[in-house]
Amino acid sequence: MSLTKLAYWFLGGVFLIFGMNGYLHVIPTPPIEGPALTFMVGLMSTGYFIHLLKLTEIICGALLLLGMYVPLVLIILAPIVLNILLFHLFLAPSGLILAGIITIAYLYVVWSKYDVLSRLLK
Repeated sequence: MSLTKLAYWFLGGVFLIFGMNGYLHVIPTPPIEGPALTFMVGLMSTGYFIHLLKLTEIICGALLLLGMYVPLVLIILAPIVLNILLFHLFLAPSGLILAGIITIAYLYVVWSKYDVLSRLLK
């Protein structure tokens, strides 16, 4: 199995599992406090954003696992991956290692699809 396929499967699994966990609450999450809690309460109080985010994660995770529409999925996931990294960098450092691994895997997959994605910038 190639490293690229492994990165697809890792990212797909992470987004599918954490997206589904937003609805099923099977994986326990550590309690958050301070600015991270304020941020999450703000997102939840919109009434729609968390649902949109989790549904997007589920769909994109499944598509990555299937290897379908990968360039489109990478574009959709870009702001989500960036937000995961920045959230853990500034608000909840306890998850920074996983956020860093997700970011590295994402950048590797983007690099593997550079020829397709670079055409969007022309």
